[in-house]
Amino acid sequence: MAVHDLLLEIGCEEIPARFMNGGLKQLQEKAKKLCREYRLDFGDVSVAGTPRRLVLFIKDLVAEQRDKEEKIRGPARHVAFDQAGKPTKAALGFARKFGLGVEELHLEKTEKGEHLYAIKKISGEKTAEILKELLPVLLKSLAFPKNMSWPGSKIRFPRPIRWLLCLYGTEIVPFTCDGLTAGNQTRGHRFLAPGLFTIERPADYLSAMEAAGVLVDPEHRREMIRKNVQSIAAERGLKANIDPELLEEVTFLVEKPEFLFCSFPENYLQLPDEVLITTMQSHQRYFPLADAQGKLSPFFVAVSNNGAASASTVCSGNERVLKARLADARFFYNEDLKIPLHSRVEELKKILFQEELGSLHAKTERLATICKFLAEKLGISTVEQKVVLRAAQLCKTDLATDMVGEFPELQGIMGREYALQSGEGEAVAEAIFEHYLPRFAGDELPRTKPGALVALADKADHLAAFFALGLRPTGSQDPYALRRQCLGILQILLVHDFPLAFTDLLKETLSLYGKDEIISGGPREELLGQIREFAWQRLRHLFQERGPDHDLIEAVLHTPRAEIGSLWRQVSFLQKSRRDENLALAAAAYRRVSNLARQAVPGVELKPELLQEKGEKELYRQYRRAGEEADAGWADSDLARVLAALSALKEHLDLFFDEILVMVEEEEIRTNRLALLSAIENLYLQMADFSKINFPAE
Repeated sequence: MAVHDLLLEIGCEEIPARFMNGGLKQLQEKAKKLCREYRLDFGDVSVAGTPRRLVLFIKDLVAEQRDKEEKIRGPARHVAFDQAGKPTKAALGFARKFGLGVEELHLEKTEKGEHLYAIKKISGEKTAEILKELLPVLLKSLAFPKNMSWPGSKIRFPRPIRWLLCLYGTEIVPFTCDGLTAGNQTRGHRFLAPGLFTIERPADYLSAMEAAGVLVDPEHRREMIRKNVQSIAAERGLKANIDPELLEEVTFLVEKPEFLFCSFPENYLQLPDEVLITTMQSHQRYFPLADAQGKLSPFFVAVSNNGAASASTVCSGNERVLKARLADARFFYNEDLKIPLHSRVEELKKILFQEELGSLHAKTERLATICKFLAEKLGISTVEQKVVLRAAQLCKTDLATDMVGEFPELQGIMGREYALQSGEGEAVAEAIFEHYLPRFAGDELPRTKPGALVALADKADHLAAFFALGLRPTGSQDPYALRRQCLGILQILLVHDFPLAFTDLLKETLSLYGKDEIISGGPREELLGQIREFAWQRLRHLFQERGPDHDLIEAVLHTPRAEIGSLWRQVSFLQKSRRDENLALAAAAYRRVSNLARQAVPGVELKPELLQEKGEKELYRQYRRAGEEADAGWADSDLARVLAALSALKEHLDLFFDEILVMVEEEEIRTNRLALLSAIENLYLQMADFSKINFPAE
C-alpha cells in the first residue's frame, strides 16, 4: 500500500517557553493515538517547534485506513429459529439487513444465551479525507496550563493561531479549524524573513525554514546555544555554568539564536552572587560567566532573536536593562541591611499567611512550638536546640525585606545573607536557608540537623494547615503545593533517618489549631488518617524510585509503623530476603492467623487466665517468647532476628490449629482465642502485611 509523509505546522503568536515542551509531547502522543483510533498505519512520529510554531512529522502514513470487521448481535436463537430449526422472519430480516444469507450468520454464546451474529466488513477510506476530520480534533485536544481567546476564535490556545500548513506528500490537506484553512504556505523568521513562502513537500520543510532564518528543531537550537555560550566564555578565559532550566527556556525563546558577549559595571559584584545570578538568569535570561577560579565575573552572554538589528545595539540595550535591575537590587540590599533581621519579627504580624490561620508571625510561633517538640523527641543537644528555636523565629523575616519583595525566588537565600550580616552566626543562617529545602523536584535537602528540623516544622505546618481547612489537592490541581511539601517531609525523614514517626509529627502539628472553625476538614483523627494516606501515596513512589519490588513496598506500607527510615530498612531487608525460607514460613503463618483474626472483637484484650487447653496455653507461651525475641531484634535493628522469631511461630500455630477449635460456642472462650490470634497478627504486622507478598510457587 502506498505511503506518504505528513507535515503539519500550527503557526502562532509567540507561545510562552514554559508551555512548549509539554505542548510538543502532547502533539506527538495524541497524533499517534488518533492515527491508531482511525486505523491509519504509520512510521516514525516526531515533533519540533519554535516560539511561533508547533510542527508534527509523520513518516510513511498509509494512503488508506485499514478495513475492519464489525460484529453485530442479532436475535436470540429461540427467536431466530423455529422448533424445526428453520430460520424465522427475524433471522431472515436480520441477514437481509446486511446483504447476507442466513447461512453466513453464526451463533455465539453470550451471558444472555445464544444469539445470531453478523460480520459486517467496513472498507477503509482515503487518508487524505480522514485527515480533514482527524486534524481539527488533534488541534482542539491540546491542553495547556493557561489559554486565551481572541476576536473571532472558537477554540482556546496559549496564543492566537495565525496560519496552518498541512501537506500529505505533495497534496495539500485543506482542513479547517477556527476559521483558518490549511494550505502549503508558512512564514519565516519574524525579522529576517517575515513574508509568506511555499513548501512543496514535507522533505523540503527543514531546509526551507533554515533558509528563512528559522531553526525548527529544538535539539539543534539547544546544542547550538550550549556550545556557543561555552565557546564565547572559553575564548575569554571564562567559564559558563549553564543552568539546565535556563537553557531549556532560552531554546524556546528564539527561532535563530544570535550570541552577544556583554558586561555590567564591576562594582555590582559587591552584591551577593545569588542576587546577581537571579537577576541575570531568572529575570533577563542571560548566561552568567565566572573566572577560572569559579568567581562570578562582570560578564554574561545574551541570546537574541533579533538578527536584523546590529549586535552592538542589541548588546548595549541588554547591558542597560541589566544595569537598571542591578541598581534596584543594590538599593534594596543596602536599605535592608539598615534593619537587623531580628528587628523584623514584629513586621511579620502585618503579613498574612492565610486568612483563617493568621499572620506569618503566628506561623513562626507555631514553628517554634513544633521545633521544641522535635528537639525534645529527638534528644538533640542544648546548643542545637538554641539554633533550631532561633532559626524558627527568624526563618520568615526575610519576607519582610525589600529584596525578597522584588525577588521572591531569593527567599531563604537572602534570609541566610541578612542573618550573617546581623551577626546571627553561621548555624542559624544556614538553618534559615535550609528550611525551604527541597524547593523543587531534584533539589538538595537540608544538610544540617537544625535546618532539617525547621524544614520539617515548616512543611508539617503547611500540610496540616491546609488539610485542616479542607483545601486539599484535587486531580492535577495543587495550588498550595501540598504534594511538594509532603514529599519534602518524607525525603528529609528518610535521608536523616530520624527516629520520628510521620504521624507523631503531624498529630503534634494538628494539635496547634485549637479553634473549632479552623478544623473544618473533619475530626483530628480523621484528618491524621487522611494526611497519612496522602503521604503514603508519595512514599510509594519515593520507595519505587529506589528499586524494590512493588509487592514488598505494599506489604511494609500496610504496617502500623510510621518511621520513614525504619520502613525503608524493612523494605530493603525483605528485598534481600526474597528467597529466604523464613520469609515464606512467616507469610504462610500470617495468612493462616489473619483469616481468623479479622473476626476478633475490636477493643477486646487477650486474657491469659481464660486460656484453658494445653495447645492454646503453649501457643500463648510461644507468642510471648517470639515477641520478646522480636523486640530485641527491633532494638538492635536486627531484622533477620525479627523474621526468624516470626517464622518460628509457624510450627506452634500449626499445632494449635490442629488441636484447638477456635470458634467454640462459649462466647468468652471464643472471643479470647480470637484475641490471642489478633495479638499474634499484630506481632507479624510490625514487620509486614505478609499477605501482600508474592511468592513464585503461588
